[in-house]
Amino acid sequence: MKELIKVMLTLALVFASTFILIKATGILTLEDIQLALEQAQQIHPGYLALVVIGLLFVDLFIAIPTMTVTIMAGFFLGWPMAAAATISGFLLAGTIGYAISRRYGWRLLNRIYQDREKLDEMHRTFSTYGPVMLIICRAMPILPEVSCCMAGATRMSLPKFLTMYALGTIPYALIITYAGSISSLDNPKPAILAAIGISLTLWTGWYLLGRHARQQKLRRP
Repeated sequence: MKELIKVMLTLALVFASTFILIKATGILTLEDIQLALEQAQQIHPGYLALVVIGLLFVDLFIAIPTMTVTIMAGFFLGWPMAAAATISGFLLAGTIGYAISRRYGWRLLNRIYQDREKLDEMHRTFSTYGPVMLIICRAMPILPEVSCCMAGATRMSLPKFLTMYALGTIPYALIITYAGSISSLDNPKPAILAAIGISLTLWTGWYLLGRHARQQKLRRP
C-alpha cells in the first residue's frame, strides 16, 4: 500500500501543479468558464454541450473545477442534456487517461522502481482496492485523474475499468446536473446541498476504505 500511495501522491502533485499555475497566471478563471458557457448557450445548446465536454476532457491535463462546471452545465443546459454532456466528458477523459497510462504508465513505473517486488506489491494493492477507488474517486479534485491513470498503469482490464468508473461517475453526474438545473442565482440551495451531500458520502467511502486497508495490514503476520 505504501508504494501505491507514493505514486498516487506524486501524480496528484503533478495535476495540482497545473491548477496552481493557472491560478497564479490567471490564464483560466471561473469567470472565464462561466462566460464561455454563456456565449455557447447564446449560439446553440449543442455548442454549449460541446464546451462542457471539452472542459471536462481538458481536466485530464489541466486541473479544472469539475463540480462547478457540472453544476453550471445543469443550470445552462437543463438536466437531461447536461447529464449526457457531463457523463460524456467524464468518460472521455477517464478512458483517454486510462489508455495513455496503459500504454506508457507501466514502462515509466519500471524506470522509477527497479525493485520488481515493489512493483508487484503495487499491482496487487491496486487490484484489490482500485475498483472501489474508481467508484468513489469523485470525492476530491484530482483523484479521478489519478485513479484512471493508475488503472491503466497497472493494466486493469478495460471492461472492469469502464464498469467501476461508470458506477461512480454516472450517478455523480446525474445528481449534480439535476441540482444545477433546479438552482438559480436567487436560490443556489439545491446545488449547495447536493455538493455537500455527495461530497460527504464519497468522503465516508474513502474513510471506510482506508480503515479497511489498515485493518487488513494489522491482520497480516
